Amino acid sequence: MLPKIILFLTLVAIAVGYIPRFKMNRTTIALVGGVFLIVSGGIGYDAALRSINLDTIVLLFSMMIINANFGISGFFGIVSQKIIKFADTPKKLLLVIIFTSGLLSSILLNDTIAIMFTPIAIMVLLNLKRDPVPYLLGLGMASNIGSAMTPVGNPQNMLIASFSGLTFIKFITPLFFVSIGSLVFLYIILLLFFKEEFKDTRISSADIPKFRVYRPLLFKTLASTIVMIILFLLHFPVSYSSLIAASILLFTRRIKPSRVFREIDWSLLVFFSSLFVVTSAVETTGIGEKLYLLFKNFIFLNIFSFSFAMGVFSNIVSNVPAVMLFAPFIKSLGNSYEYWITAAMSSTFAGNFTIIGSVANIIVVEIAAKNGIKISFIQFFKVGSIVTIITILTGSLWLSWII
Repeated sequence: MLPKIILFLTLVAIAVGYIPRFKMNRTTIALVGGVFLIVSGGIGYDAALRSINLDTIVLLFSMMIINANFGISGFFGIVSQKIIKFADTPKKLLLVIIFTSGLLSSILLNDTIAIMFTPIAIMVLLNLKRDPVPYLLGLGMASNIGSAMTPVGNPQNMLIASFSGLTFIKFITPLFFVSIGSLVFLYIILLLFFKEEFKDTRISSADIPKFRVYRPLLFKTLASTIVMIILFLLHFPVSYSSLIAASILLFTRRIKPSRVFREIDWSLLVFFSSLFVVTSAVETTGIGEKLYLLFKNFIFLNIFSFSFAMGVFSNIVSNVPAVMLFAPFIKSLGNSYEYWITAAMSSTFAGNFTIIGSVANIIVVEIAAKNGIKISFIQFFKVGSIVTIITILTGSLWLSWII
């Protein structure tokens, strides 16, 4: 009984994100909860170690190294300069921000795009004397939507790729058009919600900010990314391909390793490792089987019911834990391709429902607040809830037809 109580409290605390009166975040909650589950007998120590999916950890670590090199090289500064030069109307500026952040998130992780792009976007928008809110909403939501496209776009997709063994091509083929179409829906919805902001036909010119560009590193990072994509297309394992690209970047005489490793989100790696243990305890304590028997007739009724369930769970316990909880059920169906792909779509798109639905949303809102720009929970929800419902519904329709 004690392990089940510990498991329940751990999952609730992870969903909430903190424990009152304790200075703990999701990472420390997952780690401590995992250890308590081992001590209480909820899962054996050896079983806990085996439950950690090293394939996912390697993929996440490798992508962080690649992202760090893009940031250090000045790549994001170059992109922002191009945006300012090209966007001469508010509507065009929104379009460029949405599709730039969306497409880059498919390869460079949505959280990274939010971290790198938000300060640049704010500087550009204030310089242009525009209302930053609709553009920042577009940036955050587009980074989530675009990241659904590939197995390296966000952490939950990395998990799905590792669990399912799907190749890059098998992953991106059905999800590319879903993501592109959803970016278009996001653009239209923001235009309708913020009519006053987008009624202008032109925007005033702005000074183009100068960014330091380290060209040798930029070219090397781009070349390494191309190598990674080629390996994807040749059906090499996703984690192996990304590790090769990361290793090429670490073989250098110019950048100190400490500079790159400072950019690594070590707490995220600890969170994932701990979460593997916690979610494995769902099976070892017998709770997983009971949940499956209770909900299987509804959850796996069809693609639509599964998308709805995944969307709800993703907003209750967050998308990564939701994928981990659903993974054993999908495997029990014979490792179903349609359910893995639907899980990637719905768990990611569900992140736009509220501010706390994804880390990328929180990053954008927090950076905006530090710059005196307030995006309220209700303001986000009014747009995000509609975006989420429309994108998940249309995504489910598309996947039910094409798969």
